[in-house]
Amino acid sequence: MASDNAMSSRRLQLVWSIKQGPQTVIKVAFASTDRTRVNQHFGAAEGFAIYEVTPDKATLIGIGEFAEEAMDGNEDKLVSKVDFLTGCAAVYVMAIGASAIKKLMAAGIQPIRVNEVDAIDDLLLDISRAMREGGVPWIDRAIAVQEKAKSADRFSTMEEEGWQG
Repeated sequence: MASDNAMSSRRLQLVWSIKQGPQTVIKVAFASTDRTRVNQHFGAAEGFAIYEVTPDKATLIGIGEFAEEAMDGNEDKLVSKVDFLTGCAAVYVMAIGASAIKKLMAAGIQPIRVNEVDAIDDLLLDISRAMREGGVPWIDRAIAVQEKAKSADRFSTMEEEGWQG
């Protein structure tokens, strides 16, 4: 039974970001109640922390809080969570169901299952290292997508400035 309370959520997102130069940045989310470790099942997650990650650092840019949910197979609760994560390359969770995986993948978000003992700070360091060194498929894909978008933006900017080929 879905109630109005079940659909309520609180969100905090920074609408600005300090970017110096054309640095590679990917957004990653973590299902967490305490913002220090991944400790939530995706469908029943009460909170997500979103970070912008570069090869050198990570910056918290958003927090989403959702009403407590039962793991009852009700798929309506997934929509607002997937919408909140739009633009993220991945979401780290303690557990996740098949339908949630399908919805995330359709939105271009890689779900990653980890243990509850995994600290967000450690995972952020791992992501930054993988961005520098390569070899992690979902990170390599996210960087490739971003580089392709940057290249397209560069040519659009040149065209707007009057450059012609």
